[in-house]
Amino acid sequence: METFSYTVMPEAKRLPAIGLIVLQSDETIEQDFRRLFSPRVCDLYISRVPSGLEVTADTLVEMAQTLPTAVSLFPQSLALDVVGYGCTSGSSVIGPDRVAALVREGRPESHAVPAVTEPLSALIAACKMRGITRLALLSPYIEDVSAALRARLSEVGIETPLFGSFNESEEAKVARIDEASIVAAATALCEDRSSDFDGLFLSCTNLKALDVLTPLEEKLGVPVMSSNSVLADHMGLLAGIKLV
Repeated sequence: METFSYTVMPEAKRLPAIGLIVLQSDETIEQDFRRLFSPRVCDLYISRVPSGLEVTADTLVEMAQTLPTAVSLFPQSLALDVVGYGCTSGSSVIGPDRVAALVREGRPESHAVPAVTEPLSALIAACKMRGITRLALLSPYIEDVSAALRARLSEVGIETPLFGSFNESEEAKVARIDEASIVAAATALCEDRSSDFDGLFLSCTNLKALDVLTPLEEKLGVPVMSSNSVLADHMGLLAGIKLV
């Protein structure tokens, strides 16, 4: 065998690295992120965390037990600039501070994560940046799952006077709600102009909402955000990455 020498790529040439923790049952967020983050400006790493086939408060809490393990499956020698936990309802039930602690628990001290975020913190940041204090909220999930999100938002001064849902707990069905249904539901929800609101949020990382944001903004005349759009924006901001 002939042995060859090699040189190591300079650290200055390393692209920013972002880590995304995806629910086992999620079929949407990974595809959205590969559209939103160009491989020319960052490296995207994906890990998955076990999750229930149905979304309930109990299955969301159970995720906390395996979140550090999911994080530990990212390359241990890799310096990640930001890690995002891709679950809106899980962020609300577990809590952003606890999520951040669990993420950092799964990384070696030599490569600690400088920034952690999730859809709840990302949504709050987006609302503050845009001056939004009253959201119309459309969720795919049963009411008690969305109640945790609404309560967390209310704690920071963001009210949700308009709330609607597809009332679906099964993840596989949520991933297959079509764009026409999302547009129709959002439009019907926001028709009640007697309730003042200054933005619309389409909740759930598994909801295929990315392509309806601009049409809905043009139709409703208010900012329209989704779990995946706000999470990508926040991760990009924290890592200094420009989205596509």
